[in-house]
Amino acid sequence: MTPAFAALSGFALVALTLAVVWAVQLKTRNAGMVDPVWSWSMGFLAVWYAIFGTADVETRLALGLLGGLWGFRLGTHLYIRNAGKPEDARYAKFRAEWGHKANFKMFWFFQFQAVVAWALSVGFLVVAYRPGASSVTVLALGVVIWVIAVVGEGIADAQMERFRGDPATKGKVMNRGLWRYSRHPNYFFESLHWIAYVPLALGSPYWWVALLPAAMMAWLLLKMSGVPILEAHLVKSRPGYAEYMRTTSVFIPWPPRR
Repeated sequence: MTPAFAALSGFALVALTLAVVWAVQLKTRNAGMVDPVWSWSMGFLAVWYAIFGTADVETRLALGLLGGLWGFRLGTHLYIRNAGKPEDARYAKFRAEWGHKANFKMFWFFQFQAVVAWALSVGFLVVAYRPGASSVTVLALGVVIWVIAVVGEGIADAQMERFRGDPATKGKVMNRGLWRYSRHPNYFFESLHWIAYVPLALGSPYWWVALLPAAMMAWLLLKMSGVPILEAHLVKSRPGYAEYMRTTSVFIPWPPRR
């Protein structure tokens, strides 16, 4: 399978999957399920490219395992977090603003998510079709970065879930553990995760393309769908969040300012 056909067929499958999720939310009136399905779809794309790519077996095996496990963990975490809960504030805000056009606009928003998934997956694609064989050192470097990123994100997620589940902290600001050093450590480690595929892409004339997903993910989280909407909500709903913003790094973990 050529890289172009692998990318187009992968996009078509993700777009179809998100169309089905959109149809389901017409009945549930809860668009939050798009988050875990999107993450699972990204893991699927890593496996899809690994199966049909032309790189050496070791590289494609690493790609399929790392990308697939990352997508499965993140998607499962988001599913457990969202299942049975009210619609996420972001989507509820969109639904209210869009009014009678909400269903139509939500469909195209879901399809935009498919486009984003496809754009991010170029990092996977470059790895799957790179020429030559990866050295043990290169594979090890990719695995080390992946472990740091995925474990870090998992710790941040677990700390937040424990905080949310404690009645004593209801309505308070989470500033413990990794969240003491970054207002969004999960976003930081999520962006770092994409760097793990850069070593695996070395040897390809297009290895630099594998850098783009990390930059794109950081931009999306910091400027579009993550920080702006979430923090606008938290400033209004959490007393002390404005002070937390003043003293704590927004993204890269760093000692808090006095």
